[in-house]
Amino acid sequence: MSQDVRCAIYTRKSTDEGLEQEFNTLDAQRESAEAFITSQRSEGWVVLPEHYDDGGFTGGNLERPALKRLLDDVAEGRIDCVVVYKVDRLSRSLLDFSRLMDVFDKHKVSFVSVTQQFNTTHSMGRLTLNILLSFAQFEREIIVERTKDKVYAARRKGKWTGGMPVLGYDVAPEGGRLLVNEEEAEQVRGIFQIYLDKQSLIATIKELEDRGWATKRWKTRSGHERGGKAFKLNSLHRLLTNPIFTGQVVFQGAVYEGEHKPIVDLNTWQATQRTLHGNFRRGPLGSNRYGALLRGLLYCSACGTAMIHTCSKRDTKTYRYYVCLTAQQRGWHQCPSKSLNAHDIETAVVEHIKGIGLNPAIISAVTNKATEKAQRNIMALEAEHLACEREIKKLTNEIRKLTEQPIKDARDPALAKLAEAQQALMEKEQRMTLVKEEVRSIQHGLTSHDEVGKTLQQFEPLWGTLTTQEKIKIIRLLVERVGFDGRDNSVTVTFRSQDIKELCSGQAAGR
Repeated sequence: MSQDVRCAIYTRKSTDEGLEQEFNTLDAQRESAEAFITSQRSEGWVVLPEHYDDGGFTGGNLERPALKRLLDDVAEGRIDCVVVYKVDRLSRSLLDFSRLMDVFDKHKVSFVSVTQQFNTTHSMGRLTLNILLSFAQFEREIIVERTKDKVYAARRKGKWTGGMPVLGYDVAPEGGRLLVNEEEAEQVRGIFQIYLDKQSLIATIKELEDRGWATKRWKTRSGHERGGKAFKLNSLHRLLTNPIFTGQVVFQGAVYEGEHKPIVDLNTWQATQRTLHGNFRRGPLGSNRYGALLRGLLYCSACGTAMIHTCSKRDTKTYRYYVCLTAQQRGWHQCPSKSLNAHDIETAVVEHIKGIGLNPAIISAVTNKATEKAQRNIMALEAEHLACEREIKKLTNEIRKLTEQPIKDARDPALAKLAEAQQALMEKEQRMTLVKEEVRSIQHGLTSHDEVGKTLQQFEPLWGTLTTQEKIKIIRLLVERVGFDGRDNSVTVTFRSQDIKELCSGQAAGR
């Protein structure tokens, strides 16, 4: 009697439409598969009772719960054959299907499509399968393109096609359109008016915080709460520049009349855009055009966030500042550090660096550090020199033995070995000469305590001759972090060198 072939039936439908019916497409697929397995009863085929049904899951990927259970059972040896109604029920992706076939082959599991007979053990059967899968993937891509075209057409007609809802509107229960939320709409109109009155995003955020107004709160289909957070610069700017509040929608850079009702009049909208444009300043992420020496190094010690470089112009004069990011985004009342004159803090840090050359303890630390590093380098070079000597001795012996052997002709392997050995010997001799020169150079370059002191003391006269970019580079080489505390106007400088960092810990330069 032949051994039973345990057959698992896998069914799938891309959407959940109609699955609530007593007899749906998944049942129809399973019924066809069971009938086919029954026809193979003489071969020992039996139907496994487990149902592997993915209703409402695309065939474009492998993220399907029933498919994962199926693969787990395949790996555990519970299945001998996987049966589907059509190939595209298992996958519409040629790449994914190839991966599944690899898993089936690894565990000696066969695969059968009820309506498309082929044998994957033969080259013609594999070709037929690949052709079917190519058409299945083509069909899926066509469906995606059609769906995308449908969404685009709906957007051009001003319809709501989904996405994150905005403050002032709710999505209709049946979907496809927006309904005005009167309570939120009053808030939106209030936000526009507050900004026009205060002419400042930060001042507007402070007012919204005082009133307890927040971003749109909504619930996803899976039941998760989203939004309801305090406004920040980016979320407030996004709200004030969204034309959806004027009854319009934007799609691919073009503006279309929407089907929803406007909640902000056009005059208010245009006045807001003019004010925003007039208040626009180049952000901190642009090029360092104003030569901010501490850009990316300065942090607010009070709240732990970065202090970004900004500037303002009055008449023809430019004033530079470093501003606490927390204060800028959430209001000046949120942090005691607020705004800091850029010239003052940069001068304080430079003076702190200049003070290194006047500190005997730091000079000794720098001297000792340089000497230790030089000695380590010399030791490594001397070890390499000894290794070169040993290799040269070995190559010399090898060349001597090769030259003692008779050479038959130009194709003799010994001739090639001799040439290689001579080339290697020459390279080792050259390297040993370079190592000697490097050792002498390091020994000659060792500096004394007095020489280091003189070099560091030359920092101040040299600083005035450097370009802005050279100054920025030197500060970044020396300084790891600068902290400013607005509570007591103190500045702390953390240096990159561990020795200097330890010696300078606790020192602070006053503002």
